[in-house]
Amino acid sequence: MQMPDFTWECPYPSKRMPVLARNVVAASQPLAAQAGLSMLAMGGNAVDAAVATAITLAVVEPNNNGLGSDAFGIVWDGKKLHGLNASGKSPKALSPKAFAGLSSMPSMGWGPTTVPGAVSAWVALHTKFGKLPFCQLFLRAIEYAENGYLLAPIIGKSWNSLRDTYKDYPDWNATFLFNGRPPRIGEKVVLPHHARTLTRIMETQGEAYYRGDIAERIVAHSKKTGGFFSMDDFTGHAPVWVDPIGMEYRGCTIHEIPPNGQGIAALIMLGILKNFNMAERPVDSADSLHLQIEAMKLAFADARRYVADPEFMTVRASDMLDQDYLKSRASLIDPKRAKDPSWGTPPKGGTVYLTAADADGMMVSYIQSNFWSFGSGIVVPETGIALQNRGLGFTLEEGHPNRVGGGKRPYHTIIPAFVTKDGKPVMSFGVMGGAMQPQGHAQMMIRIFDYHQNPQAASDAPRWQVMKGLEIALEGGTKPDVMNELAARGHVLTTIDEPMYGGAQIIYRLEDGYCAASERRKDGQAVGF
Repeated sequence: MQMPDFTWECPYPSKRMPVLARNVVAASQPLAAQAGLSMLAMGGNAVDAAVATAITLAVVEPNNNGLGSDAFGIVWDGKKLHGLNASGKSPKALSPKAFAGLSSMPSMGWGPTTVPGAVSAWVALHTKFGKLPFCQLFLRAIEYAENGYLLAPIIGKSWNSLRDTYKDYPDWNATFLFNGRPPRIGEKVVLPHHARTLTRIMETQGEAYYRGDIAERIVAHSKKTGGFFSMDDFTGHAPVWVDPIGMEYRGCTIHEIPPNGQGIAALIMLGILKNFNMAERPVDSADSLHLQIEAMKLAFADARRYVADPEFMTVRASDMLDQDYLKSRASLIDPKRAKDPSWGTPPKGGTVYLTAADADGMMVSYIQSNFWSFGSGIVVPETGIALQNRGLGFTLEEGHPNRVGGGKRPYHTIIPAFVTKDGKPVMSFGVMGGAMQPQGHAQMMIRIFDYHQNPQAASDAPRWQVMKGLEIALEGGTKPDVMNELAARGHVLTTIDEPMYGGAQIIYRLEDGYCAASERRKDGQAVGF
């Protein structure tokens, strides 16, 4: 492995520095990252570390993920890549009729809930690759749930802002409010219901969650309160091992999970930008940002038209990544004027992200999420299970491949990524945060492989986000003259809260170890030894 082709300068305001070690974990919450690192210290591998981190995050960052989440993962086992799609399907009883009279999917209640897949991801990853006993991966999480942990600042701020959002959901209030209020930053949080559910998952290797008493409680609550779930929805759930899809970019290949995830949007954007010499346009300049933004718009136009449960897609992922097609899409970009593009016609043919790597060369890219903060607002009483609202990713448009229906996986925003070069691992990374994720993936790739910034600098840099139409959001730290030039080209500048720019965690393979970077916009950290 050659030394990386990036500089060690960190030119952006940040208190973070990259962590260099032979065993590393990077996650959005420090206690979770350290839980994963402790598995490596006990002789476990990167998968053990990743799963332990994920389980712990379900306790210490419940405002973004939990026991009712979905998950995806990419594993480099030392020889090849393995992709895991552990997203759940909608209830079989669900139909478009349930949303008659609505113009879009509801964000709360039973309507957008799907079968949670995260627990099945923990089991599948450990069964295929784990080294330590399954029960060992739960110890830190159960300890924090039973005995408490101190609430981190950014998580605490988010949790406190959500009280009104979920005020009409009594089971959420009973689980996530204490003495009638959200916990304060630095206050001890105890989640006994989480502890009991995690113990059952640990004891039964996940069987209780999909075929036993936990599933029965979820289904019973659904039937009692107007949901759509049956036991068949849970017993029929299974995570799927998939081959990642990829796009060559600047001598490397970036890999994503294939649809129903939106990772293909990052690949489309980078495939379009291959037709331009990004390096000749200065980093952070209006010329560089304009091209990136316009390519992202084109990518989203196609992804939102065609991406769905693969069983219902009318266009193959490979068709959307056809090089000639992407070259034709690149020709639509006006270097001096912003556009609001439509989809093309390809040729026929509130999330947590973590990453871990060990001294033997195994690397894991993993993400799990409720979608919106605590999810749908539906919490199964006395279980700690806040059900995700992933069904919000469906559309109600008749004839659309992603139209809501029973037994379907929706368009999914959460996406892990991985980079290889000449068949060898280079980088495991992700940028959590809804529609920001493929945009963040592409921005990290461009900064590291076009502009040769190290992973921490790439993470620290100000970000942009495509919104709708000609609207774009530019993060604080973007130079005023760049903002003025983008506005002159027709971009409509808007503002969003800093958390909406996502959260990156990155591990880059070095000659003998790794460089790990953790997001300055989150509570988390990169740790290693």
